[in-house]
Amino acid sequence: MTRAFLPKMFTVLLAGTLAGLALAVAALPAALVFGIGFSALSAPYAELPNTLRTPPTAQRSNLYANDGTTLITSFYQEDRVDVPLDEVAPVMRQAIIAAEDARFHEHSGVDLRGIVRAFTANRRDGATRQGASTLTMQYVRNVLSTDPRLSEAQRAAATEVSTARKIQEIRYALALERELTKEQILTRYLNIAYFGAGAYGIAAASKRYFSTSPAELTLAQAALLAGLVRSPHSDDPINGDADSATARRGYVLDRMVESGVAAPEEAARIAAQPLNLRPSETPNDCTAVPEGHNDWGFFCDWFTRWWNSQKAFGASVDERQRTLRRGGFSIVSSLDPGVQRATTEQVWRIYPAEHPHAMPTAVVQPGTGRVLAMSVNRIYSVTANPGGQQNHPNTVNQLVAGGGTIVGYQAGSTFKLFTMLAALEAGLPLNTVFDAPRRIVTDFRVSGSEANCGGYWCPENASASVSGRHDMWTAFGDSVNTYFAWLTERVGADRVVEMAERLGIVFRADDDAQLARHGAREWGPFTLGVSATTPLDLAGAYATLGAEGTWCAPTPVTSITDADGRRVAAGQPDCRQVLDVDVARAAADAARCPVGDQSMYQGCAGGTATRLRGQLGRPVVGKTGSSERYATETVVALTPQLAVAAMAANPDEPRDAVGRAVQSAMVEGVGEILSFALRDEPVRDFVPPSELTAWRVTGQRTGN
Repeated sequence: MTRAFLPKMFTVLLAGTLAGLALAVAALPAALVFGIGFSALSAPYAELPNTLRTPPTAQRSNLYANDGTTLITSFYQEDRVDVPLDEVAPVMRQAIIAAEDARFHEHSGVDLRGIVRAFTANRRDGATRQGASTLTMQYVRNVLSTDPRLSEAQRAAATEVSTARKIQEIRYALALERELTKEQILTRYLNIAYFGAGAYGIAAASKRYFSTSPAELTLAQAALLAGLVRSPHSDDPINGDADSATARRGYVLDRMVESGVAAPEEAARIAAQPLNLRPSETPNDCTAVPEGHNDWGFFCDWFTRWWNSQKAFGASVDERQRTLRRGGFSIVSSLDPGVQRATTEQVWRIYPAEHPHAMPTAVVQPGTGRVLAMSVNRIYSVTANPGGQQNHPNTVNQLVAGGGTIVGYQAGSTFKLFTMLAALEAGLPLNTVFDAPRRIVTDFRVSGSEANCGGYWCPENASASVSGRHDMWTAFGDSVNTYFAWLTERVGADRVVEMAERLGIVFRADDDAQLARHGAREWGPFTLGVSATTPLDLAGAYATLGAEGTWCAPTPVTSITDADGRRVAAGQPDCRQVLDVDVARAAADAARCPVGDQSMYQGCAGGTATRLRGQLGRPVVGKTGSSERYATETVVALTPQLAVAAMAANPDEPRDAVGRAVQSAMVEGVGEILSFALRDEPVRDFVPPSELTAWRVTGQRTGN
């Protein structure tokens, strides 16, 4: 009987009756089984669930470096990547059909011969030893038992041993074969089946057991894999029973010989061979980055934090994580392995992992916000540290980007940039002159500070030699504290704080956040970098100058495509113009002075890191910063193509000063990072500001 001549109702009725008999193993009266089969199957077909047409299988997401091929790690609940049938070796297709459903291409979803054979054998043996499920029926059961949209009870019902469940499978299988081709059903089956050892689907199984692709599978490999789907937990040769797996391989080879798709001699030869496994495990999560690239873990960690903040992937963090670990995304990150390696080399040159001082460093691309490197002299690991040490040598805390318990570090005079920008925006030119004294008493009220003169903030310069007459060029170059305290008074501390926030500085410390919200007008010391920040925030802020006033949210992503190959918008740069172009150009012009470059208006006359320009051999801007008593040291450098920020601090004990001497090594290290990263890039210069911004007092400079 074939579906071309067999009346539909008779097919359904007979299939249901015999399936019930096979399952019950003659334990139920025939009339009862007949009644169940007829009442369930003579009713109109239920609408085929969409999950059977397009199964909601969990697929792993892969995170790549910016070359699109270097795997950083994967994220998954189930290690699975769907592949089309033409990417599966023909011998694998033949093996699975021979093992599980030899008449797959002949039946219409239900194999009546198989049911009769199973019923006869089971009745003869007095136990259920043979099944009658076709590949189509197995596929139906797999989908229903793993559908995350069903309740746990509904998924359990999909695998219970009962006549009602078998009847439902038959109904769905018959309906499915009217809508899908055999090739489509086989493709879906191969992609949803569990092969043991954590491998879901043929692509993951090929890699897990043989470190190959499904297209390259041999007869021996295909026979083993096809044999595993019957009992993947017990027959798994890696974690289970290798002898059972070998026996199942022999069974599949015999079935392939019977089907005429394998030569008897070759099958016998393979059956006598060992399994020849070449197992490999797909990495899962950030602690599983490739051996030798542990430093990638901190970038990976920040990527997951970034993903968790994207509303496009779900309404909550938990939902966004499920989307990542089930969605089958291909994520090309912004991480440049070469720049990352160069950054890590410089970081570790200055401090080893065991040192209590850390030097978190970030490299950011102006105009896109893409982060090319994130490194710190720590081992990314959850391994316990000796002697109660919190973050060394092992940590998974986000020392570079901040978050969790990490609020950041004081960046010192690098924050003077925000005061200069606020002043330029307010209409003051670069040649705004002030005779800066050694110490200045301001109008900002303070308490409990060493720079306290009768309740008012009164900072002094780091060296008496820098006191005297300055404009923005020389004051920024020599880092004259009293000049910027005076400038903050002129423009308003609240405008300086607002400028920092506009350029991406996040106040993670509660005290800083409170001052920014409720005490910004009195926060004069802010200009000297007393607020905690991170290298990533700081690099992004300075990168705004390189992009002529365009700030871009730091992003770890170049592109994201979903399991169907569609581009996801969340991977695109998030940029906006936050400064007048001429204001940004003017600030960049003054920021040449600290690092040994020369202003377009010849305004520079010395700086705190003057050898950087000569080391790099191309136009550069930047700034150094020291917090009180040299507790932290910071170096930021920028070209039109890249921004680098490095900070030295003790993340566990802020009072443990790193000392001033490390700054020199940091400047050299930042220069080496830029030199390597820009080795193949053309030399680009910054565009000079207009004479108006350089020399003349005007009204508010906006024009954004």
